[in-house]
Formats: sequence, C-alpha cells, structure tokens
Amino acid sequence: MRIGNSRGIRLPKTVIEQCGLRDAVDLDVRDGQLVVRPAEQPRLGWEEAFSRMAERGDDELLDREWLGPTEWDAAEWEW
Repeated sequence: MRIGNSRGIRLPKTVIEQCGLRDAVDLDVRDGQLVVRPAEQPRLGWEEAFSRMAERGDDELLDREWLGPTEWDAAEWEW
C-alpha cells in the first residue's frame, strides 16, 4: 500500500507476536532481502549495572581532571 512516496506492508498479528516486534523496529537489507527485527535497546540493563557498581564502590569518576575550569574559563569568561 502507498504511504506518501513510500510503501507500507501489513503483518499479521501472529507474525508480529512471534517475532517479538513492538512499536520500533530495525530494518536491514541483506543480499536483497529485508530483515525486520525488534529495535535494540542499547541502554537496557544499565540501571542495574550502575547499581551493582555503586554497591562495590566501583563508580568512581575516571576523568576528574575535566571537572575543573579550562584556561578559557580562567582567562576569557566574564560575568
């Protein structure tokens, strides 16, 4: 079916459920075939990982030197 200048496809509900598709999907073209898969959630599990790091005391800031004022801040900045 036409959707503006694009085309749309309809998938049966059972196919959507079997593939675990949600609102967002990733599309790839491989060897002339369209691959549709659930969108990745790159930050999935980060909250739990950060909590474990904090419990172990392993959440120290590694680039602390970037926290201070820069040379520009000291020489050029005016309030």
